[in-house]
Amino acid sequence: MAAAVSARYRLPTMRVTEIFHSLQGEGTRRGRPCHFVRLTGCPLRCRWCDTAYAFEGGVEMDLDEIVSRLQPAATRLVCVTGGEPLAQAATPELLRRLADAGFEVLLETSGALDATTVDPRVIRILDLKAPGSGESHRNLRRNFAGLRPTDEVKIVLADRADYEWARRALDDYDLVGRCHAVLLSPVHGELDPTRLAGWILEDALDVTLQVQEHRRLWPDVERGV
Repeated sequence: MAAAVSARYRLPTMRVTEIFHSLQGEGTRRGRPCHFVRLTGCPLRCRWCDTAYAFEGGVEMDLDEIVSRLQPAATRLVCVTGGEPLAQAATPELLRRLADAGFEVLLETSGALDATTVDPRVIRILDLKAPGSGESHRNLRRNFAGLRPTDEVKIVLADRADYEWARRALDDYDLVGRCHAVLLSPVHGELDPTRLAGWILEDALDVTLQVQEHRRLWPDVERGV
């Protein structure tokens, strides 16, 4: 009986690929010290994914253990990422606990899984998948219909065709003005950021050019940055 009770009340666990401290390399908080909790697993297979090592493996950790790894710490910014963090059922509870602990919490998510019920204190950074990713059919419209003023939308672009798709998406999803920022990011090694900057200026788009700062700072490091 004791074993059954113990199993029934066991703390929720999650599969974690890595927890590390670095500078935020993306978004409007780029350059700020940040704790990263990279969860394991993702149902998508974007062609340009740079964190495929998080698709499987990792270690099992309960929520208290994850939060305690970040306490006490002077850095109060935490980014929960993946993989796809919302692929794990306990992620909303982890986000709530981090917010309760006084952290400024970021969630980086593909936009393909339901993010509408995430704690409103959490800043959602939603990917809108362009055709070049191979996963644009997975975009979940209700995520973008429910954008909050604190949210950010990121569109990663492989070429001019992706850029033209993104221009149309700004109107199709009514993005500008409904969230904190729309970020256009070039696929590393495929689309020249300078070229993308020129297109944005030419069309006077109300968006932010995003170049991954951690790739510039640590070009030869794949994990823990």
